[in-house]
Amino acid sequence: MSNPFADSTATTTTAAPGWSTDSDFRSFAVAVPRRPSAKSLLLACCLFLVTLGTCLVAGTHFAVAYAHNEAVSWDEFIRAFTLVYRNPLALAAGLPFALTLLTILLAHELGHFFACRHHHIHSSYPFFIPFPTLIGTLGAFILIRSPIRTTRALFDVGASGPLVGFLIAVPALLYGIVHAKFVPNLADPANAGIILGSPLILQLLAPIFHHGANASTLLLHPVGRAAWVGLFATSLNLLPAVQLDGGHIIRSLSQRAHRVSSIFVPLLLAYLGFRFWPGWYVWAALLVGIRFLRTLPIYHPEPLGSTRYAAAFLPLIIFILCFMPAPFLE
Repeated sequence: MSNPFADSTATTTTAAPGWSTDSDFRSFAVAVPRRPSAKSLLLACCLFLVTLGTCLVAGTHFAVAYAHNEAVSWDEFIRAFTLVYRNPLALAAGLPFALTLLTILLAHELGHFFACRHHHIHSSYPFFIPFPTLIGTLGAFILIRSPIRTTRALFDVGASGPLVGFLIAVPALLYGIVHAKFVPNLADPANAGIILGSPLILQLLAPIFHHGANASTLLLHPVGRAAWVGLFATSLNLLPAVQLDGGHIIRSLSQRAHRVSSIFVPLLLAYLGFRFWPGWYVWAALLVGIRFLRTLPIYHPEPLGSTRYAAAFLPLIIFILCFMPAPFLE
């Protein structure tokens, strides 16, 4: 996930503006440092270590549930937090989940980071968000501190993160499926505190590796559960609205389509919140709020070219494979 400037009206010309003659353009031009500051690196490392701790707690919960053939539950999750002071060494059981998830998230953000470096865009190192949630984190992001000046750069920055993260998550998901356990009543609300949804990619792969088994009856290995979280985060980032990765991609294709989707997507999420999962209300409100942030235009809206237009289908396919209308059910 990145947070550069969102929707705005682009210039109508397709010719690149002159840096020395266009005073408006020059006012936004900044020298891109060779690397982010040392303070930024220190902050990124500290946040990574704290997030590793919260993910270890979440991973320990998933490991215990996996060992006992049980679904996840809030009670067991809270009990795992007591290990922080009762028996910290027991949190080592959460390493497979924590390291897999952090690798997927880091790969996603590094995709953005190196795309920014390629296009001479000033950005921070990836920052993780530690939080004592069921998955141990609220994700990660980079700060983009200079304008994205071309539509090609906007597309590359938006698409690079989800593509790289997906490529890392799929092998982890396959490992989790191969080592999954068949638990017939796993999705029964009477026997499960929390039921985790199944993305389309899991529904397609589960019968292949488990002789026709339904994805909802498979208890994934913690590595596979980390991949599930990574795929869920990828689908959120690919929502085609505002400053999300999907918003950058669709904006690079069409400014008008981006404006329309930034209005339509929050409405759709509000409906999904009513129909499936109340958490979509939060995301709908978040997307509406982001629309009020200051934005900057794209100064050189040149055509993307046939290669990028063809590649635009990949994020769409990834979104379809990863998105879940009901990711959590209680």
